[in-house]
Amino acid sequence: MAAQSSALGPAARTGALADLAATSVPDRGVEPLDVLVVGGGIVGAGAALDAVSRGLTVGLLEQRDLASGTSSRSSKLVHGGLRYLEMFDFGLVREALEERGLLLTRLAPHLVRPVPFLYPLHRTIERPYVGAGLALYDALAMAGKYEMGVPRHRHLFRKQVARIAPDLRTDRLTGAVRYYDCQVDDARLVVTIARTAAHHGALVATRTRVTGFLREGPRVVGVRATDLESGSELEVRARVVINATGVWTDDVERLLGGPPSLDVEASKGIHLVVPRDRIRSECGFIFRTEKSVLFVIPWGRHWIIGTTDTAWDLDLAHPAASRADIDYLLGHVNKLLTVPLDHEDVQGVYAGLRPLLAGKAGRGVGSGGEGEVATTKVSREHTVVSPVPGLVLIAGGKLTTYRVMARDAIDLAVKYWSGVAPSHTERVPLIGADGFLTRTNQRVWLSRRSGLDVASIDHLLGRYGGLVDDLLELIASRPDLAEPLPGAEDYLSAEVVYAVSHEAARHLDDVLARRTRISIETFDRGTVAVTAAADLMAAELGWDRARRDDEVDHYLRRVEAERQSQEKATDQEADEARVSAPDIV
Repeated sequence: MAAQSSALGPAARTGALADLAATSVPDRGVEPLDVLVVGGGIVGAGAALDAVSRGLTVGLLEQRDLASGTSSRSSKLVHGGLRYLEMFDFGLVREALEERGLLLTRLAPHLVRPVPFLYPLHRTIERPYVGAGLALYDALAMAGKYEMGVPRHRHLFRKQVARIAPDLRTDRLTGAVRYYDCQVDDARLVVTIARTAAHHGALVATRTRVTGFLREGPRVVGVRATDLESGSELEVRARVVINATGVWTDDVERLLGGPPSLDVEASKGIHLVVPRDRIRSECGFIFRTEKSVLFVIPWGRHWIIGTTDTAWDLDLAHPAASRADIDYLLGHVNKLLTVPLDHEDVQGVYAGLRPLLAGKAGRGVGSGGEGEVATTKVSREHTVVSPVPGLVLIAGGKLTTYRVMARDAIDLAVKYWSGVAPSHTERVPLIGADGFLTRTNQRVWLSRRSGLDVASIDHLLGRYGGLVDDLLELIASRPDLAEPLPGAEDYLSAEVVYAVSHEAARHLDDVLARRTRISIETFDRGTVAVTAAADLMAAELGWDRARRDDEVDHYLRRVEAERQSQEKATDQEADEARVSAPDIV
């Protein structure tokens, strides 16, 4: 199968939809796809890449934007999961640590980077216990098949902690242990995986909703779908359909009729984003609460604070953070800080839903208090099943192990096929990985050649890796795009144009919330940058003035709805406020 362009622009979407529809037209002579993946999150994109890299013909359908669900709203960590050691789930931790090393050193070194954390110690007796746990954590990482990629843990005493983290309260600490995990822009990782799959021949179409399944007897042989932008209907035939829709897994399976095979629960986790100068520290923190583990994570010029872990049975597309959620995080993080944070310090808030496997025994897993369901103890492990011939479901799991989940889903899909190569995605670098180190070493030369300052080159390298040449060529042909985006000066105008031409962005939400993180990294939530971004997108997508104004109006209403939801006391009230600004198509 010949390599193709990785660009997911408007023309690529149109071509993909035409090629997908051709699979159901008998006189066109087009064979059904081998694999059709439904769901454009981390697992769906990973499954598409796994399948196409085995030599299979592959399509991917996403009803909204790539990573528009859970996969853009995580803690943005690539980690083994320290707390699973306490559950004696050593296999899960080792697997995740292997994937962490693989992503950091081979597959996505341009996107994944090490991040140091402090584990504060409040009592002397904690040091041997925590130290032993982190020693095991490091040992599992070193014993894996791939490079560890990060430094080993180190014990610190109170004075050392005070130097490293001046704003951390040390009066009640005996010291800390510093250890390393990794972080990634989760939405960018998904887009990069999808583009890598497209580069190898996968057909990727966003804004396309699956409305039903095609069947021949008991067997699923494809799907019916609607192009949400044109309203046209299409049928896509495939030997097997992979349902990788996360918290929507049960809803999609119900299109078959009958009860779902899996019991997928949604657990809400919210995160706060605050400016970096509000907490003076060289490291992030991890600490326990009575319900969960909380992280304070360095994120460029910001901190991400999270997360909560509570059951959610309201709108799946737009989970809302309530004031109670925000107060919970602020209350707990302030116990560690010399200068407490308040609501005025919060730049951004986002909420996501984890798809957890509860099992068919019922939803009452753990103890969440009167009238609540505790999701913290529900399994993060994944499950792959085939409830009917031609359909595979994949659910559960975590961001770090997406590649393993994708491999397992495709393994089951092709279990009885002959001549299919085994998965080898551990040897398939994502686009942008190639040339990243060389271009990083040439950063000063790139700065001189392009006229951009070195900081801007570093910014582009950290987001696009070896694809930085694409951006620099765009700027060379249109010098005005070298200017910072008004209202969001951390980003260049070229990045908005590139998001449309190469990264499947169709709406302002796509650019401001996922291709960039302007919606959570500015106090105004992107309302200042929205007009400039809209003008750039309008020129690329052919929007007239009315369409451009509709996009801006929708984005402003979305931001206002989110702000209103974050003032509400309960989930129900927050949900009602958030859904008052529906999606634009």
